[in-house]
Amino acid sequence: MLEIAVQMDPLERINFAGDSTFGLMLEAKRRGHRLWFYTPDQLSLEGERLTARARRIDVFDDPSRYYTLGEATDLELGAMDVVLLRQDPPFDLAYITSTHFLERLAPRTLVVNDPAHVRNAPEKIFVMEFADLMPPTLITRDRAAMERFRAKHGEIVMKPLYGHGGAAVFKVAPRDPNFGSLFDMFATTFREPWVVQRFLPEIVKGDKRILLIDGEALGAINRIPADDDIRSNLVRGGAPAASELNARERDICARLGPELKRRGLVFVGIDVIDGWLTEINVTSPTGLRALKRIGGPDLAPPLFDAIEARLRALRASGRSPELTP
Repeated sequence: MLEIAVQMDPLERINFAGDSTFGLMLEAKRRGHRLWFYTPDQLSLEGERLTARARRIDVFDDPSRYYTLGEATDLELGAMDVVLLRQDPPFDLAYITSTHFLERLAPRTLVVNDPAHVRNAPEKIFVMEFADLMPPTLITRDRAAMERFRAKHGEIVMKPLYGHGGAAVFKVAPRDPNFGSLFDMFATTFREPWVVQRFLPEIVKGDKRILLIDGEALGAINRIPADDDIRSNLVRGGAPAASELNARERDICARLGPELKRRGLVFVGIDVIDGWLTEINVTSPTGLRALKRIGGPDLAPPLFDAIEARLRALRASGRSPELTP
């Protein structure tokens, strides 16, 4: 039995049918592991001790009653075998601080995904290390640079650098009377640069989410946007469809896989539109439950196989104490 703490968002936000974290907890329970739940605001660092005001959680695959909680206790995270880092963005200073906290657990406790590399691989910046696989992309808040980019590439998409779930994603025409207002809105709302990318018309055929476990692509969902939207995110009304990988997508995964594995990014979701890589999601990837629901493979078991294999390797290295019997 493993002791597993899950750092995630409040339980009332769980989408029973689609929440990947909930799917992981169900698999952990099936394997006989003990689960603890806490939110990132319940972390405390005192000297070398990292604790969380946590509760024992039991989960059930039943929409009418899908979890129960025990009494709150100060949980020593260094005594856990595994911590699952599963809170959603925004990837702000609060998120970054939690990665600094969790990094202190190494090498005693395995944190998935590795918090140092989560911090160093924000989705829309890390992907730029593979720029040759991407559509033309500019990250800036300089209006002149955007104007030059738009003049060169025509239709573009503007989106927040640290956004998620398709929020505040806009398509801009080559000559668009809304561009000035959008620029002003972004400049007022966001202090950081934002992403400007050549628009890919083939988005109407779908934005493929490919799930990689320990660097290996094991499943994919093609997310098809609604008729009146360019955003394919399932939370924005995108329709999921089962999908296989084509040769180009397999090549992309072959390029990314070794680097993801090296960084301890055990569970990753990448987004591909018409053969172009657009994002590498490492903070709290989704898609496990949706993939299973549409008839694809259940990836929770191989994901936990990978977690347990990493934990055994850590234990065999002599850097980690014995696991709970």
